[in-house]
Amino acid sequence: MGSFTARRVQAIVKEGKPGRYSDGNGLYFMIPKTGASPYWMLRYTLNRKRRELTLGKYPHVPLAEARTKTVEAQVLIRDGVDPIEARKREEQITIRTVDDLFLDWHKELLKRLKHPGIPERIFNKEVAPSLGSMTIDSVTPMDVRDIIRKVSASGRPTTANDTLMYLKQLFNHAIKLGLITYNPASAFNVNDAGGVEKSRDRALSIDELHHVFKIFRDNSDSFSRENYLACALLLVLGVRKTELIESPWSEFDLKNQRWKLPSERSKSGTGLIIPLPHLVVTWLEELHVRACGSPYVFPNRRNSKQPFMGQDTLNRAIAKQFGHESGKKKQPENKMGETEMFTVHDLRRTCRSLLAELGVPGHVAERCLNHKLKGVEGIYDRYDYFKERKQAIEKIAALVEPIIEMDR
Repeated sequence: MGSFTARRVQAIVKEGKPGRYSDGNGLYFMIPKTGASPYWMLRYTLNRKRRELTLGKYPHVPLAEARTKTVEAQVLIRDGVDPIEARKREEQITIRTVDDLFLDWHKELLKRLKHPGIPERIFNKEVAPSLGSMTIDSVTPMDVRDIIRKVSASGRPTTANDTLMYLKQLFNHAIKLGLITYNPASAFNVNDAGGVEKSRDRALSIDELHHVFKIFRDNSDSFSRENYLACALLLVLGVRKTELIESPWSEFDLKNQRWKLPSERSKSGTGLIIPLPHLVVTWLEELHVRACGSPYVFPNRRNSKQPFMGQDTLNRAIAKQFGHESGKKKQPENKMGETEMFTVHDLRRTCRSLLAELGVPGHVAERCLNHKLKGVEGIYDRYDYFKERKQAIEKIAALVEPIIEMDR
């Protein structure tokens, strides 16, 4: 116990006489000559050097807290650790929470990944709401299990597997930085998440397309016109989902019937000028009106930081027509009957199948989907095939127009 009392400290402050007042045990109460706020200071000797450690300003740090800080500092000193240097190291550590850890890890992803937005989207949607504010060393395997179970239970096995993969990589990053010694996600595998995924080869037949798009039209209350046109565009153009739903109007030249997909938004890393048939242009013109001035073809209709349609919007809307709605105890009616379930990506595969049925040469069909040609052909064949792709896409548009425009 030192010599001060709380009243004694208040009296010193009231008197206002500059000086250094000892409480004993190396703790001093300082009244600066400059008129600045009083503060607590600990004087100590370490390695034959006299040092002074500021413990905080009064009254923010009262007498009792100053004494506690003194004891903590002296424990370090007895162990040969300089509390001033320890404080400097602590101030350098800015990665404390899982959110902090992700931001640091994501800087590396920006350098080495072609699409760093994918792990960012999964973290923000699946991980951050539960773990983001937690300190890194407080996350347990139970926390990890809760997240991957929740994602898997929502009917998204692929996303569950991706979430687990990114959690493992995230906490390995923490181990690399010396922030933790154990990865809470390391013991889990795909069987704990979405399970081993089978390679999909689903492509819809013409009869199935007739049925599917009729169901979409008949249930416009749960399958919006924007969703309908998005599926139609994916079927005809064969582009990837994100390439379409994240596209800004600035990439489109409707007058000249072209869409310039830049390399930075293409999964293959190769930009492509996509010819637009007249039918597609009419759909885009309708979407332009529906966008109500948004710079994006498919603007986000909800209050969100993301300005374009959500990644899961189309698949969730399709699944609902099959009687599946994640997160709901009462499931909707299955409107699709005996039709086999399909996903948005299956429309791209259907496009490729239709191109083959229409007699489009394989190398032209592959370039329609912006696939890189393989082998020697891919090395030497740099031709864009714009004219051939235009003819191929026009054939598909003519084939599916009666299906999609049936009631118009």
